[in-house]
Amino acid sequence: MLAGAEGRFGDSMPAIVNLNSSYSTSLSLPSPYLFIPPAERKTISDVRRTFCLFVTFDLLFVSLLWIIELNISSSIKAGLEKEVIHYDYRTSFFDIFLLAVFRFLCLQLGYAAFRLRHWWVVAVTTLVTSVFLVVKVIVSNLLSQNAFGYVLSITSFVVAWLETWFLDFKVLPQEADDERAYLAAVNAACERAPMIHPRAVSDGQFYSPPESVAGSEEDLDEEGFGRRAVTTQEKEYVRQGREAMTVMEQILAQEDNWKFEKNNDVGDSVYTLEIPFHGKTFILKAFMQCSAETVYQEVILQPEKMVHWNRTVSVCQILQRVDDNTLVSYDVSAGAAGGVVSARDFVNVRRVERKRDCYLSAGMATDHEAKPPCGRFVRGENGPGGFVVLKSSSNPSVCTFIWVLNTDLKGRLPRYLIHQSLAATMFEFMTHLRQHIAELRSSLYSHHHT
Repeated sequence: MLAGAEGRFGDSMPAIVNLNSSYSTSLSLPSPYLFIPPAERKTISDVRRTFCLFVTFDLLFVSLLWIIELNISSSIKAGLEKEVIHYDYRTSFFDIFLLAVFRFLCLQLGYAAFRLRHWWVVAVTTLVTSVFLVVKVIVSNLLSQNAFGYVLSITSFVVAWLETWFLDFKVLPQEADDERAYLAAVNAACERAPMIHPRAVSDGQFYSPPESVAGSEEDLDEEGFGRRAVTTQEKEYVRQGREAMTVMEQILAQEDNWKFEKNNDVGDSVYTLEIPFHGKTFILKAFMQCSAETVYQEVILQPEKMVHWNRTVSVCQILQRVDDNTLVSYDVSAGAAGGVVSARDFVNVRRVERKRDCYLSAGMATDHEAKPPCGRFVRGENGPGGFVVLKSSSNPSVCTFIWVLNTDLKGRLPRYLIHQSLAATMFEFMTHLRQHIAELRSSLYSHHHT
């Protein structure tokens, strides 16, 4: 398994490859947050069910409009006789009703009965509808009869194209993402994933935390380390921190499944990975021209100082130090997407570990009595994620920085807007981080020469 892990990481994660080759322990997945497939899969997805409901609405709405039209100038019986029995392409609305029936039957058979995963059926129905309506409007006398000449034609045309948009941009992509997540869950549940499992060292200050120890927090207590979890709540914070760390290590081990989203001018890249029970996780990977220790100190060990240089965060307050590796923090994000996404506040438990050639900080949402939800901000909720700083085995003056972000901003925001906002925020964070490190270098240089 360890050799398989090295193949997955390749050249892009040399530090973790070295770690995996250094340790022989391989652990199973103990956590309910990890890649465990659901007990059973739905026969039809929620988004597809919504699409089929919309197709039914199309038929019922056009039928209702046609019945109203029949009843305007005369009785329904007389109208049916005129438009159905004595059908005339130039004056009858009956064919528009039949067009709605045609769309309903084709789409329900294709996407409800046979559950097709291709767009060709809706493409055919939309093409037939569009061509038929355009020709009918040009050669018929419907527009001169009454307002329904406009209403029925425009309604059928618009609804047909809405069905195409819904299927192509919502149903099929969402089902493809769900399928990838399910397969990843099945694969991970069937395999024993390699874990980073280092030994302990003696130093015990939180700002220089001990390397991680396999086992429970009681193992740390027996070694005589400094701060330790005592109360039931503190032990729960420690458990949550370990939980987040384990999930993040699994995300790193799934690098082959990361889906590339976008990059910026300096080479930073954002990827996504679907995680069961948590949804889409964003992963920023960046190469930095500075030592890993510098990023470790500025990003991981001093989170409360981040507000001085990181404009994406307006508040970062440490609520409680639980043990030498674990703390609870309160964070407030700045607004994003030009103010469309308002500020959110978060309460997170964080676990910090130092593992030879890499530094890790993993966290997830928690509750703390000092910061209950308030009306000033919408309380967001973070899934497992955090920061990883990888040393270079060949050049100590460069490093690789990885940010794993899984967040639910709550509120009624479109998913596409949230996703665009998160990717932009990650790039903005890297801009501020590089600028901050450049200022630190300039300050140190000036101090050295004075």
